Amino acid sequence: MLDKIGIAKRIAKEVQDGYFVNLGIGIPTLVANYVRADISVEFQSENGVLGMGPFPFEGEEDADIINAGKQTITTLPGASFFDSAFSFGMIRSKKVDLTILGAMEVSENGDIANWKIPGKMVKGMGGAMDLVASAENIIVAMMHVNKAGESKILKKCTLPLTGVGCVKKIVTELAVLQVTPNGFQLLERAPGVSVEHIINATEADLIIASEIPEMVI
Repeated sequence: MLDKIGIAKRIAKEVQDGYFVNLGIGIPTLVANYVRADISVEFQSENGVLGMGPFPFEGEEDADIINAGKQTITTLPGASFFDSAFSFGMIRSKKVDLTILGAMEVSENGDIANWKIPGKMVKGMGGAMDLVASAENIIVAMMHVNKAGESKILKKCTLPLTGVGCVKKIVTELAVLQVTPNGFQLLERAPGVSVEHIINATEADLIIASEIPEMVI
């Protein structure tokens, strides 16, 4: 199965030339490190940055240049900085081509829960509500099961929802799943992971073709 870097590398293959991309907190922030060098992509952060680059090397961090998760970042030539009102104007007017988010749960009809666990401290809503309400192409980067080994790929979310019917695709350490009108379709499996393993780790039903290829990272 994959680690978080492997998930980010697989999602990076979904990024196309000319895209404006928003990276959510957590695994999605790693995607900028692995986008192909021969394409031009603008990474946007809702705290007011357009033109994010990879994470800085140790010792080269600038504490004044951060993403929405308060991590230090680099910027590419031509990057710009602006206030959050302008940033959310970009998001709400659908200027972002691809949104990559982390999640605590995703349901088979594309609902996402990624902002609150009752009784626990989490980082809060952030820009997630605006992103899921405005984005037309949302990919979720997440672990397939929680720390207790319970599936996070569900028939119905149990946590408070961030958005309804908005997720298009999910990449986990085990699989790539497409959200369809009939439920989750298994598109790819992680190297060395069997279809049976994925089925056993998934609470929701899966649509499975006769042959499921391994991911190419």
